[in-house]
Amino acid sequence: MNSAVDAISSGRASLGIELGSTRIKACLVGDDPSEVLAVGDFEWENQLVDGRWTYSLDSVWQGVQAAYVGLADDAERRHGVRPTSFGAIGISAMMHGYLAFDADGELLVPFRTWRNTSTGPAAEALTEAFGFAIPLRWSVAHVYQAVLDNESHVAHIDYLTTLAGYVHWKLTGERVLGVGDASGMFPINDATRGYDETMLTAFDGLVAQRAPGLDLRSVLPAVLPAGREAGALTEEGAALLDPTGSVRPGIRFAPPEGDAGTGMVATNAVAPRGGNVSAGTSIFAMVVLEGPLANLHEELDLVTTPAGDPVAMVHCNNGASELAAWVGLFRRFAESAGADIDADAVYRTLFTESLDGAADAGGLLAYNQLSGEPIVGLDEGRPLVVRADDSVFSLANFMRAQLYGVFASLSIGMSVLDEEGVALDRMYAHGGIFRTAGVAQRFLAAALNAPVSVAATASEGGPWGMAVLAAYTASGAEQSLPDYLRDRVFQGAQLSDVDPDPADVAGFASYLERYRAGLAIEHAAIQAL
Repeated sequence: MNSAVDAISSGRASLGIELGSTRIKACLVGDDPSEVLAVGDFEWENQLVDGRWTYSLDSVWQGVQAAYVGLADDAERRHGVRPTSFGAIGISAMMHGYLAFDADGELLVPFRTWRNTSTGPAAEALTEAFGFAIPLRWSVAHVYQAVLDNESHVAHIDYLTTLAGYVHWKLTGERVLGVGDASGMFPINDATRGYDETMLTAFDGLVAQRAPGLDLRSVLPAVLPAGREAGALTEEGAALLDPTGSVRPGIRFAPPEGDAGTGMVATNAVAPRGGNVSAGTSIFAMVVLEGPLANLHEELDLVTTPAGDPVAMVHCNNGASELAAWVGLFRRFAESAGADIDADAVYRTLFTESLDGAADAGGLLAYNQLSGEPIVGLDEGRPLVVRADDSVFSLANFMRAQLYGVFASLSIGMSVLDEEGVALDRMYAHGGIFRTAGVAQRFLAAALNAPVSVAATASEGGPWGMAVLAAYTASGAEQSLPDYLRDRVFQGAQLSDVDPDPADVAGFASYLERYRAGLAIEHAAIQAL
């Protein structure tokens, strides 16, 4: 306790803020980065405006301020002291998407998030031109689609960044981005750990006639590896971060990162043969590669760790949102029946019930697609629960089907890495879905047919990972990031390990076979509804 008070009052503690898809969360760590000293959060949700998924910038700052004030209140409640300075601050957020600004710093079009799948023609053309798979979500796909669509704002683009890069820019004045987040904007060269110059030149050729004034090199943020200092908090930034005026300017910043990179840090999965799964509104797996893949795979994003090492990413737009909606329905039923039960207890009860379900979920299918899902060929989504006349419709099977549904598209994407012979020692998982011990973790092990480990800090996830990256910057980054995590953060970490159960593996394989066949139902629902 005294150590925590001293770290906070002396300004040595490090702050991470992550803008996730449903929550903006702040996390504070002290001299021991594995120990969380305080947290704060703010719930928000994307909106579908004119056919595009977006968040308003006003809600960005409302959420950042609320999360920070909540953290400061929590620090005072736990330790009797409010922070006024930090060893370092780091910002992370949902990767990809499109935030374009003019020379006056004005947003040119509403923020287009990773969830939008309207960039098909651009992604296809860029993939062909680069010889490198460009996903629909990537910033370069969004900007090139705007070029193809002759959007008038393209001529006025002065700066193009991600959500984390935007918040960092406003707090520090610096147009920079961590290499992991940058790798979701434009391909990174493994040797230089900067944007691939050959592909930038190819892009210049593609836009020469349609948008001759668009110079992607000049509008993309500069790329920085983990551990580098990425500017300092300005007076204007301090006022944006802390509306109470307690925080002093001049605090150094870590490079802003994407939620994929912070998830890797939060699970100590930044070295080759390591991998992690991050489950939230979306779900994705990151596998650190030992070498290049033999073939081009559109199912995979080739991105990097926050240190710049190559990673194969399987990203699914739809994660646990539909599951959360069903849990909310059951909670409301319990309330209507007079039971006073909190959300964690509802999750725990329903997840535990799923363990009594059949290994193949009794013939039930659950599709979690609220939005499009490129990995399974869906431009839009329609959440569905499907059963045949001989299915066993029980609560246990229903919940197991829902949990299997969270991992189904991910499993399909991961099969590509199996075909490439990518070696993987173990998968590490994090996210709120793993808070009920041994349930989602067990089913993920079945879906991947690989051991899955969950750390005691797993539910803190990306915000804690960003706080750790900030602490890494504050430390001077004298060690490599993998060594820092091994020696300073995860030494003695409490891990829960689950090996795949053969019965679960066979049951999930049967479920997945029916799931693939049933995708025709999803296509029909999209046409009909």
